[in-house]
Amino acid sequence: MRVDLAYDGTDFAGWARQPELRTVQGVLEETLSTLARGPVALTVAGRTDAGVHADAQVAHVDVPATGTALLDGGAVPDGLVRRLARMLPPDVRVHAVTAAPPGFDARFSAFRRHYAYRVCTAPSGPEPLRARDTLRWPRPLDVEAMRTAADGLLGEHDFAAFCRPREGATTIRELQRLSWAEVPDERDVVEARLSADAFCHSMVRSVVGALLAVGEGRRGVEWPAGLLERRERSSEIHVVAAHGLRLTGVDYPDDDGLAARAATTRAVRTLGS
Repeated sequence: MRVDLAYDGTDFAGWARQPELRTVQGVLEETLSTLARGPVALTVAGRTDAGVHADAQVAHVDVPATGTALLDGGAVPDGLVRRLARMLPPDVRVHAVTAAPPGFDARFSAFRRHYAYRVCTAPSGPEPLRARDTLRWPRPLDVEAMRTAADGLLGEHDFAAFCRPREGATTIRELQRLSWAEVPDERDVVEARLSADAFCHSMVRSVVGALLAVGEGRRGVEWPAGLLERRERSSEIHVVAAHGLRLTGVDYPDDDGLAARAATTRAVRTLGS
């Protein structure tokens, strides 16, 4: 089953289940297990850190076709989303539950993920209703300089300088979009939009932090791209706070390409491969 959901990450210790901590996975699995009358385990498109939000997260869960309230002879029952809305806390919403096509894997079948990061430079800070998803930045920003610096990060690179290392994991990624724009009808708010085939741990928040250093004039426009020459995490980068970050979308191939994409994603990656 494919599960499309959204959440406010403020009061969660991230997506991944952790003992004695409130996590999105833990809350959702507990609710689904109650409905299924047995344990279920979710696989997610992108594990978000503590405080990070999601507008359009995707997960999958494997359940028996019979003997569960989650599937009725292989079909998703009408009203399941309404039942979940009644049972889940208000900071998690399931928008859709559908029978997943053969070969679908929420994590490995995805070929692109999209994030957004909001920054407010108004002296008064973000508006109250946006304070939980917008970073307050105390200094003016040169958005044009940030755009110029962003261009140097596009393409396939080793983003080791921008990532928290994980043993055995590659830091090679293809950054396909990195843009900055003023948010219409909001005073002194700019938003970064980033798209890549995948993001390594803390990569988005590190990239945004590096570009904000350019925007306030502490670094030149060539500095972020120059960090790509490094093969270890850079201590010069300020990793911005989690609450300004949102997962805004996950892209998948057509149904007949799902299994092949999953196999490609699982392969060890090198530059140019």
